[in-house]
Amino acid sequence: MGRLVITSSITVNGAFEAPVPEPDGWLVLDPDSQQAALDLWQAADAMLVGRRTYEGLAAVWPRMADLPGYEAFAHRMNSMPKFVASRTLTGPLTWNATLLEGDVTASVSALKARTPGDLVVTGTGELARSLLAAGLVDEVRFSLSPYLWGTGPRVWDGIADVRLQLIAATTFSSGVVQLRYRPDVPER
Repeated sequence: MGRLVITSSITVNGAFEAPVPEPDGWLVLDPDSQQAALDLWQAADAMLVGRRTYEGLAAVWPRMADLPGYEAFAHRMNSMPKFVASRTLTGPLTWNATLLEGDVTASVSALKARTPGDLVVTGTGELARSLLAAGLVDEVRFSLSPYLWGTGPRVWDGIADVRLQLIAATTFSSGVVQLRYRPDVPER
């Protein structure tokens, strides 16, 4: 059975979306933290996303393949299987993606059962909140970037209370800290 890992890059005060379009350098990466992020994606069997994330990533990553410094990420993002949870999209989808049919909890449970490795969810929106509430999440990873933003949405806005157990923390020279947690949920 596969593991479900949610990952998100955030600021110290929990912002995950730029307050203005593409600010220069908000996401601080050094070679070590960039490699750690790439390692997560290279080890994953598939990506699991909601509609908004799918549409955003599918519009960007196919164009990134030839940009210096992005080649390895773009190759992995573009080639890996993707599963999309949506109540409004209809198939078939592009960008090596498959639409999940029916109830998202049942669909993701079945997907975990037939996936031997990690399923990675990028972002912390409605899909991530519903999977966490359903007890399907095995790990939550944050790449904490050394910035504070006064505006913008915050990670996990609207989530019910969940206790997280720290399983690892790695500090990089850029000031980025990768935090890995296991949700403390009742036995499934």
